[in-house]
Amino acid sequence: MQEQSVFSQYLPILIQGVVAVGFVLFAVIASALLGPKRKTKHKLETFESGLEAVGNARMPFSIKYFLTAILFVLFDVEVIFMYPWAVNFKELGMQGFVSMLVFLGVFLMGFFYIVKKGALNWE
Repeated sequence: MQEQSVFSQYLPILIQGVVAVGFVLFAVIASALLGPKRKTKHKLETFESGLEAVGNARMPFSIKYFLTAILFVLFDVEVIFMYPWAVNFKELGMQGFVSMLVFLGVFLMGFFYIVKKGALNWE
């Protein structure tokens, strides 16, 4: 009986996932089958942010671009951990609050470290 109630708690999430994937598949397949298929020279050209492609695509980028992207993903994932904590704030009590303060302390130490190192400066 316990296992059935756990499954029933996750059933809405499963249904939502199936509906989302089904909608995406339906939209992609319908677009491929029903959309116009007119290939012209202009449509087959490369397009990048509204600008004409100029130069070599293998041109090296500054490491700052990649470093900023990695730091964004890192801190974004850390912020995601705050949502379940906020939802269960009352249930976690003082121990949960102190744990989140420790988490935020480590989070801010990392943030101040990257600021001090100049990882976010675009000079």
